[in-house]
Amino acid sequence: MSSVVRSNTHSVFIGYVLWLFGFTGSHRFYYGKTTSGIIYFFTLGLLGIGWLIDLFLIPAMDTAADIKYKPGAHDYNITWILLTFLGVFGVHRMYLGKWVSGIIYLCTGGLLFIGVLYDFCTLNEQVSLANSNG
Repeated sequence: MSSVVRSNTHSVFIGYVLWLFGFTGSHRFYYGKTTSGIIYFFTLGLLGIGWLIDLFLIPAMDTAADIKYKPGAHDYNITWILLTFLGVFGVHRMYLGKWVSGIIYLCTGGLLFIGVLYDFCTLNEQVSLANSNG
């Protein structure tokens, strides 16, 4: 019997907080579901229907993310909160030690929001990589 190691990299509570902004897909990005996050972003959560269904899917998405992503010194929850609420200022990048790009975001409004959208798509991988590097 194989056992799956599950770390607690993501939080159901944070998932539900981001679900409140679910019409933007933020909770889907948080759990590493980039494609559906982009679809939710451009369709307002599948016109609210997908957003409502996700109310019941968040615990399973949390479990899958906890299995997939590497724990370490950089906390996924803190990084996601910083991106969600302060992304245009680059604070999440500074938290990950990416000072140059953080300052660029600060001076350019998150590269005119395009960089923020990029980070929504890649932040879990960025945190996992930072945790792998020590």
